[in-house]
Amino acid sequence: MVERRSSRFTGFFTGKPQRNSGSVVAVLGLGRFGAALALELMEVGVEVLGVDKDPAVIDELSGQLTHTVTADTTDERVLQQLGIDESEWVVVGIGSDIEASILTASRLLKFGVHSIWAKAISEPHAEILSQMGVRHVISPESDMGRRVAHLIRGRVNDYMRIDEDLTIVRMRPTSGIVGRPLKDLDLRARFGVTVIALKCPGETWAMTHGESIVAKTDEILVAGTPGALEALGVDG
Repeated sequence: MVERRSSRFTGFFTGKPQRNSGSVVAVLGLGRFGAALALELMEVGVEVLGVDKDPAVIDELSGQLTHTVTADTTDERVLQQLGIDESEWVVVGIGSDIEASILTASRLLKFGVHSIWAKAISEPHAEILSQMGVRHVISPESDMGRRVAHLIRGRVNDYMRIDEDLTIVRMRPTSGIVGRPLKDLDLRARFGVTVIALKCPGETWAMTHGESIVAKTDEILVAGTPGALEALGVDG
C-alpha cells in the first residue's frame, strides 16, 4: 500500500514514472538519520522524496519535505510505482531492520540506480552492503566515534571523513605552518596535505593561494589522507 502526502511531482505517481530532473533525492527510511539528512537536503535547496513504512513518521514530516509517502521499500513494485527505479540518487536510511535495508538496497542495485547511499549499523552490515555493490556505505556511529576522538585530542575543531583516503579537518595551525607563505612550506610534498581555506578571527572563510600566510590565531581547513594529517599534527 502506498499513501500519498503531496500533490507535487505527480510524475512519481501517475502514468509512466518520469526520470528525476537531477535535483530530487529519494530518502528511504526516515528515522533519526534519514529524517535529519532529508531536512538538511531541503535546507540547501534539494527536493526530497521521503519514504517510510510508519504512518506516524510520515505525518510528522508531511509538509517539511517535497514528498512524503507511506510505503514498504522492500516491495519492488512499490518502488517502481514511485519512480524510484529511475531515480539517480537514493539514500537507504533504514537502520534498525537490517533485512529490510539489505533487501531495499538489492532492489535499487537491480534497477541500476546510479548513486546509492546506505546506512549501516554495524561492521557486518556495512560489509554486506559493500559486497553487494553499494559504493557509498555510511556508518554514522562509527564515523561519529572517529570525529569525537579527533575533537578530544584538542587541536582539531572539526573532522569530516570524505572517503577512505581523504579527510578534511578544521583545526588550529601547527607552529610549522605559521608566519610563512604556503608556497614556501611545500606541505603537499612534505606531508601530502593541502591547506584549502583559512579564517582570521572575526572574518569569513577565504580560499588560500600560494601567498597566503597563516597566523597563530587563524583557523584552517586542511585536506589529506588520515595518515598524512596525523603526521602533520605530530610535526607541529
